[in-house]
Amino acid sequence: MIFALRADASLLIGSGHVMRCLTLADALVERGHSCVFLSRELEGSRHDAVRLRGHGLEILEGGEGTFIPNESAIAHAAWLECDWREDARATREALDRCGASVLVVDNYALDSEWEDAVKAPELQLVAIDDLADRLHSVSMLLDQNLGRRAQDYEDLVPGGCHLLVGPKFALVSPMFTSLRDESLRRRAGAEMEHVMISMGGVDAQDATSAVLRCLGVSRPASLREVSVIMGRHAPHLASVRTVAASLPLPVEIAVDVTDMAKRMARADLAVGGAGVTAWERCSLGLPSITVVLAENQRNGARALGEAGAALVVEGVSELTAQLAEHFAAMEAEELRGRISRASANLVDAQGLQRVCDELEKLS
Repeated sequence: MIFALRADASLLIGSGHVMRCLTLADALVERGHSCVFLSRELEGSRHDAVRLRGHGLEILEGGEGTFIPNESAIAHAAWLECDWREDARATREALDRCGASVLVVDNYALDSEWEDAVKAPELQLVAIDDLADRLHSVSMLLDQNLGRRAQDYEDLVPGGCHLLVGPKFALVSPMFTSLRDESLRRRAGAEMEHVMISMGGVDAQDATSAVLRCLGVSRPASLREVSVIMGRHAPHLASVRTVAASLPLPVEIAVDVTDMAKRMARADLAVGGAGVTAWERCSLGLPSITVVLAENQRNGARALGEAGAALVVEGVSELTAQLAEHFAAMEAEELRGRISRASANLVDAQGLQRVCDELEKLS
């Protein structure tokens, strides 16, 4: 089968949508299928990552500058940086060229009107969503977030739409699956010596620098090492390097890493956003302080906190006030152990294979 994946990355969107689609595409190719990404040319795009992983890429052109916000537009309509009709036209042309039989759409700026515009008799549509805030015209929908219920989409999808809901379907790479047992074993009795900071590929609000400054003022006594994971397009990368250099302990700044699972497995605590990487951290039982970096992450972060699977900071503006307290709390091995077990119980690292199984049934 040929799968097309409609996802974008930019300084506004971040890179999480493209990265989770890459995880899905890699798994589909492993099963013998072909994958083609359909993406716009936006500042901060991740076309490089798509090409590096060997997938096809169709860059959607046309319509630049035609987007005019209006009251009827869906919440994230500006992400396209063009009118949705132009995007649908370009997508339809790309689909004709690549001959895909399944289109996976992972973009908050696209809804049922766009989906109806790109439909064809031979094409199955699948949406990846996190918000449950707009209509969809698809035959399957995936929402991997904790606290999400199938009922949340009851009035948003057609009758008969197959819903894959909850972290049982979290798109976690096989790299995490292979390291899960080892990571969980090393949590027992481990001190909090290594903290990982991962605020997404873009980190537009420079939350990373705020965390580093906090560590410079009040850090756990056992801390020996800090690692920072960022993307090459992160606008505050230079600032992060400057702040890191001022800390009285080693700080590694790693850009566009390809071994995230190994890095998480050897960390003792993570400070990170509540997006895609939250499920990766859970799969490895990595104790985490989860930070809400965007409004669409808030419900998922709160659900993690309520499940005892993370300590939560409600926003970047709250970092300075809350981080020192959370770091102090995390020095207790008993708390870290509780959070590790709770998070690992939420995500068993088999979700990717479950999703691929369901996608293959669409043929």
